[in-house]
Amino acid sequence: MTLKIAIDPDAGTAPYEQLRTQISELARSGELPVGYRLPTVRGFAEELGLAANTVAKAYRALESDGVIETRGRNGTFIAAAGDTADRKAAAAAREYAEQARRLGLSRARAASLAEDAVRVAYEG
Repeated sequence: MTLKIAIDPDAGTAPYEQLRTQISELARSGELPVGYRLPTVRGFAEELGLAANTVAKAYRALESDGVIETRGRNGTFIAAAGDTADRKAAAAAREYAEQARRLGLSRARAASLAEDAVRVAYEG
């Protein structure tokens, strides 16, 4: 299986973020199945025409997000990303709801602010 990753040097998004987003989307869609072994940082960097540090930064972000896992010398693999992403998002939502309640916001106002934040994050 060949990874279908395209980095647009003219995009307003940093190359590491483009790489992180694309791998994350491929993992969530199932195109990259759980257990799929990703290329080495250096090999992937060479293939994509990026600096090794750029790929390493994307891999670190993906690992932090729970999308991938590194197994030492055995390599880097797609983890069960959907479950991890859902758990992390739910935890962040709970934390936000608790903070909004402590601040005295009404439920409607807290939901409105959360919706605004989501809209901005997804639409720019």
